[in-house]
Amino acid sequence: MIHVIDKVILPADITLSTQRNIVTQAQALPQFSILVEAVVAANLQGTLAGTGPFTVFAPTNAAFESLLTELGLTKAQLLADVPLLTAVLQYHVLGAEVLRAQVPAGQAITPLAGGIFKVDAVNGGLVVNDGRNRKATITATDMRTSNGVIHAIDKVLLPANRNIVETAIASAPEFSILVEAVVAANLQGTLSGTGPFTVFAPTNAAFAALLTELGVTKEALLANTPLLTQVLTYHVVPGRVLKAAVPVGPAITTVQGGSFTVDSTLAITDARGRRAAITGTDVLTSNGVIHVIDKVILPAP
Repeated sequence: MIHVIDKVILPADITLSTQRNIVTQAQALPQFSILVEAVVAANLQGTLAGTGPFTVFAPTNAAFESLLTELGLTKAQLLADVPLLTAVLQYHVLGAEVLRAQVPAGQAITPLAGGIFKVDAVNGGLVVNDGRNRKATITATDMRTSNGVIHAIDKVLLPANRNIVETAIASAPEFSILVEAVVAANLQGTLSGTGPFTVFAPTNAAFAALLTELGVTKEALLANTPLLTQVLTYHVVPGRVLKAAVPVGPAITTVQGGSFTVDSTLAITDARGRRAAITGTDVLTSNGVIHVIDKVILPAP
């Protein structure tokens, strides 16, 4: 005799992951034991056990141990620093269920707590670039739960702690002349502001080439505040425009008011028909993004 039932019944010792929420699923996996301790210490277990849906990029125990070494902290010290712990953990949580196939590669991803990170497709895998431009590999994906999904990562993500100017200073000596120019033009306040901004940042070599092209010394360029301001603001675009979103072909309008174009090879043509290559992209900051260029671009005379 056959009896028809409307639900699959399970033995007592078997639990489907989708019967567990994000917290109880993490508790069931030993590789996330430090993450669970951190969630409890930050009093986030209620949130992450809630309705959701959420996506959690979950650092393994090895990832947390690496972070402790990086920060020079003990586990007890990290767990006791509730403000830091809360900010870091919330940076790993998205307010929607995003499966691996739905991860928007190359685009800005905004966690629940704000800030951004991005995920790149690299050699068939996925790599997260956090707000401090540190990289974490997604080592396991699509661990489904009753209120979302977990992806495992091999490094704890950290939100941005530097604005555009601070990031340029930290990149010294590559951008030391750019920083001098920003200070000389009194633009450091603007570029340290809320933004967001996209800065196409010329290297020192790019500035050296410009000095030769114009036949001036660095001191003379830095002393010419009107020219310097026009040139520098021509390198700034409103909004945070990551590489994947850079318009190819159409004119891009700058804060200065002029425009330039970018082609499919990531070469810029400025208002004077001069070309500059974008040699580095998507350097994330707290108030925007920096792309590195190998020539100072110039607005129309």
